[in-house]
Amino acid sequence: MLRISLYKTEMEVKVKTFNELTTRELHDILQLRSEVFVVEQDCVYQDIDGKDDQALHVFGYKNRELITYTRCFPPGAYFKQASIGRVVVRSDERKHGYGHQIMKASMIAIKEKYGMEEIKLSAQTYLVEFYRSHGFEPTGDEYLEDGIPHIAMIKA
Repeated sequence: MLRISLYKTEMEVKVKTFNELTTRELHDILQLRSEVFVVEQDCVYQDIDGKDDQALHVFGYKNRELITYTRCFPPGAYFKQASIGRVVVRSDERKHGYGHQIMKASMIAIKEKYGMEEIKLSAQTYLVEFYRSHGFEPTGDEYLEDGIPHIAMIKA
């Protein structure tokens, strides 16, 4: 497990491989992803896609409750570059900047675990400015992913 210290924060960040996750952590992660990506976004899609076992899981707790999560991949597992996906913050915690914190933690985890700084992600288009604030730039045309407009973004 990697330990990441960003700065003093209310959120405890954990970074684990799939095999390091506890049953409770996996349950909480899948519940949060389903709560946001399936229920809140009203999007029927197969969240459990067979790739979680290849991912590095970066997740944050506040008061012992999971509030934010990403999964990260080495180059070649998802894209040619290292990648970040399933970026999620529980709806009642979005106004506190935890999305920025989990992105910073994810980029640090990719650098420490894979030695990579070039990262690609598939961003929901309404979040382009959020990802730009972390050094990502759009590449290519907008496309639909699970019925939601997305665009590929790369941080070089």
